[in-house]
Amino acid sequence: MEAANPNVPWDRDELTVGDLAARSGVSVSALHFYERKGLIASRRTSGNQRRYRRETLRRVAFIRVSQRVGIPLADIGAALDTLPGDRTPTAKDWRRISQAWHDDLDARIEQLSRLRDHLTDCIGCGCLSLRRCALTNPHDELAEAGPGPRTLLVEGLEPDPV
Repeated sequence: MEAANPNVPWDRDELTVGDLAARSGVSVSALHFYERKGLIASRRTSGNQRRYRRETLRRVAFIRVSQRVGIPLADIGAALDTLPGDRTPTAKDWRRISQAWHDDLDARIEQLSRLRDHLTDCIGCGCLSLRRCALTNPHDELAEAGPGPRTLLVEGLEPDPV
């Protein structure tokens, strides 16, 4: 059997920021941002270069997928904070996060389904059908229910303030 080549990134225990960017599909600047936010961590070499542990690839994948479904970075960070820092997270560790997010993800799925099903009916369409428009709110009757498009929002899944 051939010896592992130390010049090949996937044979090393640690990755440079360039290796991590190439393997994860995330830009170097995004990785630096994630590190500033405490979502990932690196150590510095004697030459002040970043080195990331191999399991950082899983963290970055988790961050990317979570962001794509609209999970706020604060929630992603809180979930990552529950992972062990002294070892590679196991399937059990990831399953615990998944179970904790189950209800929130269900609400997000419902919200996206409502948006998909009603988008052509409502957003600035000028459809002139106030009887079936999901956004119509004559005399601001829905004001007591709170701000925003009350008929389209899923309870418990409020958008982040801008």
